[in-house]
Amino acid sequence: MELRTLRAFAEVARRGSFTLAAEHLFVTQPTVSKLVRQLEDELGQQLFVREGKRPRLTDAGSVALAHAERMLADASQLRAELDGLSGLARGELRIGVPSLGGRVFVALISEFKRHYPGVELKLFEDGAIAIEAALLAGELELGGLLRPVDDPRYQTLTLVRDRLALIAPARSAWAHRPRIALAELADEPFILFTPGFALNDRIVSACADAGFAPQVTGRSGQLGLIQAMVRGGIGVALLPTSEIAASARDGLAVCELEADIPWEIALAWSRDGYLSHAARAWLALAQARYPDA
Repeated sequence: MELRTLRAFAEVARRGSFTLAAEHLFVTQPTVSKLVRQLEDELGQQLFVREGKRPRLTDAGSVALAHAERMLADASQLRAELDGLSGLARGELRIGVPSLGGRVFVALISEFKRHYPGVELKLFEDGAIAIEAALLAGELELGGLLRPVDDPRYQTLTLVRDRLALIAPARSAWAHRPRIALAELADEPFILFTPGFALNDRIVSACADAGFAPQVTGRSGQLGLIQAMVRGGIGVALLPTSEIAASARDGLAVCELEADIPWEIALAWSRDGYLSHAARAWLALAQARYPDA
């Protein structure tokens, strides 16, 4: 049983798609299908029901997934410990970088590479939900999560504190309103994030507190595309203020919300897991840069 087949199987289960799994693994979709079929043949069990648009785990698939995740985590732990023996002259560091908030990682990446050029940084870019799943599976040593992080399995360091603001088309009714109540947006079409973003739940919950459910007209995990969709009049969106770059505000109205919807990104790592020398060096740099967090 090869780790490659286990990784392909676990990625399809996590993402609910052979195509998305292939994109994440940087292989073709037929390759992923072949690897999963190879694992099914080896185990003598069907692992997925391939009906409809999304593959579903069979009972055997659910059992296999639990074992596969443990085996992948063990393999990852083995690599981390062996890399740690060689110090920081070589090795790799696997970090989950959230699609929103990625800019806060840039300065850390630059500083880390100046100090430790021999360590390869492998960046996993996705929403906080997907990053947390990868942390739990042992595929990442460090990852950016959306606060609050209540899981006792993690230790955390806050990197950025911010709040959400409204962006709307520059010619909309909100263009001359510097501050609005969230309830005023009840009839507006919303552009939300793709399912891997924990911020979706934060926005939906805030809207519910304001007395309405947002009318979702589109979703994206790309900040630039969301802003372009808003400029095009497709809908409005709620984004962290610090992520709305001044250079990208043309064609947009930016309004402060009376409702305080916090957005905080924390660097998280396993409380009881092994941290490589590279991960510990990254944490030392982060703690020095954000001493008050």
